Amino acid sequence: MSTAGMQHAPGRHAPLRSATPSRSAYEMRPLCTDAVRAEASALVEDRLGWLARRGLPAPARGDIPALFRDDEHESAGLFEDDILLGCLILNRQPNLAHWGTAGAGPSLFLDHVHTLPGRSDDIVRLITLWASDHAARLGLPHVRAEAPARHDLSVDPIARFLDRLKHMGWEIRGTGQCTNGERTARLELRAEHRHGLTHLIRCTIPLPPGTDRSAS
Repeated sequence: MSTAGMQHAPGRHAPLRSATPSRSAYEMRPLCTDAVRAEASALVEDRLGWLARRGLPAPARGDIPALFRDDEHESAGLFEDDILLGCLILNRQPNLAHWGTAGAGPSLFLDHVHTLPGRSDDIVRLITLWASDHAARLGLPHVRAEAPARHDLSVDPIARFLDRLKHMGWEIRGTGQCTNGERTARLELRAEHRHGLTHLIRCTIPLPPGTDRSAS
């Protein structure tokens, strides 16, 4: 399993868009075409450069943009009026043995989460709402992710971002090395059916047969 990166976006705060009665304000959709996968790859490159210029933690491996061009991975993107705001890779059966007992049990793993550079935490908040609901539809109890953390969390540059994540419902499940030896903070979110969420975020990611297809 590759290293995950829940990449933070400190900066200006734009309000969440309101949905009209006829359509959702945002859409979470699979990255199915070469063009949209290339767009996601470019977003990741921009994001990694944005982090590097500010001295903020970023994944050590250098081939992350290529992961989004590869159709072997189940990648997804959050869109607003066909503008890609963020992208990630979904893993419905992650191997989290390196988490120890904290990683026991099934979960939906969000791998390589990247957001549009310079945008506010609202993008991460939207992804959080969607992921919690999506995991519940899959019958999974938790959403999990990792974020690069080079130092003790009390002094790491990521500390303020982790505080914001906790306000969104994420729990910090300690730190440790991931499968490639990089040190990360381990994040966990409780799965929860969020009724009415489709009025804000429309989801077109297919669900496996037998999972919950009811409208949220």
